[in-house]
Amino acid sequence: MTYILLAVVFSVAVSVLLKLARKHGIDIVQAVATNYVVAALLSAWLLGATPQAAIDAKATYTPLLLLGILLPAIFLVLARSVRTAGIVRTDVAQRLSLFLSLMAAFAFFGDTLTGTKSLGIVLAFAAVLCVLWRKERDSAERSGWLAPLAVFAGFGAIDICFKLVAQAGAPFASALLASFLIAMVPCWIVVLARAVTRRASVTLRSLGFGVLLGAANFANILFYVRGHQALPKDPSLVFASMNVGVVVLGTVVGAFGFRERLAPVNWGGIVLAIAAIAVLATA
Repeated sequence: MTYILLAVVFSVAVSVLLKLARKHGIDIVQAVATNYVVAALLSAWLLGATPQAAIDAKATYTPLLLLGILLPAIFLVLARSVRTAGIVRTDVAQRLSLFLSLMAAFAFFGDTLTGTKSLGIVLAFAAVLCVLWRKERDSAERSGWLAPLAVFAGFGAIDICFKLVAQAGAPFASALLASFLIAMVPCWIVVLARAVTRRASVTLRSLGFGVLLGAANFANILFYVRGHQALPKDPSLVFASMNVGVVVLGTVVGAFGFRERLAPVNWGGIVLAIAAIAVLATA
């Protein structure tokens, strides 16, 4: 379980870094662009990944191109979400995105809807509503639920794209590296365009922050994969431990480390989220 604990820590670390980015004057676009360079290099080095297997499977082209757009976009949405809605809501929304990928499994991948899965879906849906609920005071707070909702939808879409790539026969490591390389391209085009038009100069501070972000992002993925490899007969245990762990640690860090305010209904949503993950893990 050491691998899962490390995966949980690095997953929450990504949210913490994004929370701190604006405070320290980080250009998040430059950081995200650098993140994908670091993640791609680490994928090739530590996972021995090459993009060739994903490239050879023509059915991967569409989902990989979508991933190239969705991956950098979700980082920008994550950054906005942790800033406006907080780490707690953002991490819970991210983990509950499994609700969308599960619905896609029934609709497009031939999965069977059982009573247990139905219960998990109902709990997940209720959890999303409770966690994202905010008492509206002004226009800024009224828009505070939009970013975590986008996180919820974005991560669900990313998971579906990875399922489509896997269905086409591409190994996970190959698909991961290919998606990082594709995502890198639009990111650096935007970075260079902003630099040329003098909208945002490239700074070592932002690039260095991107290295940290990329290392944490990749470490989260690496240790999650290692967790599945260490417990090949217990995928549900790995799945549940990872998701519940992120919800719990994210709640502790957000509520107590950054003093994020949560209403009783939000705390209830966190409990429902843990219950939904536990139910879906046994389905």
